[in-house]
Amino acid sequence: MSDSSPAPAAPVLDVWCELQCPDCRSALDDLRALRARYGDRLELRLRHFPLDKHRHAFAAAQAAEEALEQGQGWAYVEAVLGRVAELDRKGEAFLVEVAGELGLDAEEFDTALIDGRHILVVDADVAEGKAIGVTGTPTYVIGGERLDGGRSQEGLRGRVEAIADRLLAEREA
Repeated sequence: MSDSSPAPAAPVLDVWCELQCPDCRSALDDLRALRARYGDRLELRLRHFPLDKHRHAFAAAQAAEEALEQGQGWAYVEAVLGRVAELDRKGEAFLVEVAGELGLDAEEFDTALIDGRHILVVDADVAEGKAIGVTGTPTYVIGGERLDGGRSQEGLRGRVEAIADRLLAEREA
């Protein structure tokens, strides 16, 4: 007789990120490594925290939400973060361009940026981030611990892995 109770949910790593942020670009290798190590045993959740000093960051957060809706959230985030200088230079046109390069519906991206359909999601992330003490990006939250990667990336992946391993062990116990 098989146990039909649902498996407990995977631990969640909230990644407070901003797509015009050089420090977030530096964090990409850590995020790739975490995804490779844990796969679907750890849920990586993109959370938006656009900073006022980056004038295209709010639009980029909305575009990332559209990419998530179209099924390529992380691929889009990585593509934009990998080319921060182009985003600085080209602005919203670049966000639509990247969507097209990834085979997403670029016209829908353009419309989403105009009609603001994802603004509430981005605003809610910012409000929650401020409420829990996020001040810069990247910031990670896992197992109730907030790790600030905006100050230094040094050793952060190891700390995230230690917490994730502990949460997974507790889950399996």
